Amino acid sequence: MSILAFLMQQSDSGNAVGNAAAAGMFGVLGLVWLVVLVIMVAAFWKIFVKAGQPGWAAIIPIYNAIVLLKIVGRPLWWLLLMLIPFVGLIFAFIVVFDLARAFGKGGAFALGMIILGPIFYPVLAWSDAKYQGAVAAA
Repeated sequence: MSILAFLMQQSDSGNAVGNAAAAGMFGVLGLVWLVVLVIMVAAFWKIFVKAGQPGWAAIIPIYNAIVLLKIVGRPLWWLLLMLIPFVGLIFAFIVVFDLARAFGKGGAFALGMIILGPIFYPVLAWSDAKYQGAVAAA
């Protein structure tokens, strides 16, 4: 019984070390998240400019989705469909496939954009891929 009591004791120094480690870990993760966020915004900015749209639209919520729908040639009412849980995910995947096709890329590249977005969106932005026009009839 005394061994169990010994194991259940808490030490203030142990909590301080654990708290410091957690804070450091979350600080590093936060910094990595911020770097990925900046890269993705820059990639969308470049993709919008390549498609002849204003780059600053990449940083405006909802408006960036409207511009993206315009780039791929989908109607604006799709934005409402994209806001519906689960259904929106399907329509968002369709938009990603259309975006890849609008820049002359295939389905495998679109899957890469879905699965590894922080890698494939910058590749699309800074590669020699040219915007070929809307692929869907609005």
